[in-house]
Amino acid sequence: MSEYQRVLSELYKGLETFTKGKHKLTEDTEMVGDLNMDSLQIMEVLLYVEDSFDISLPVNIVPDVKTIGELASQIEKFMRGE
Repeated sequence: MSEYQRVLSELYKGLETFTKGKHKLTEDTEMVGDLNMDSLQIMEVLLYVEDSFDISLPVNIVPDVKTIGELASQIEKFMRGE
């Protein structure tokens, strides 16, 4: 399993808390558009990510992240030190 796939799998697990199984999650699922997440929920997702991957994500990535796949890519890049 690639690092990206591992990150994506962990994101799906964390987002289940917010979706309660009502949405099928894919890389193209939009967190705001499809899941109707508000800014507080997005921040909760970022906290989940930081705890799960033991990293500290800069908040300025939020405007550039619309889909679960984009978030996974950002996390992977950050973990590689890019």
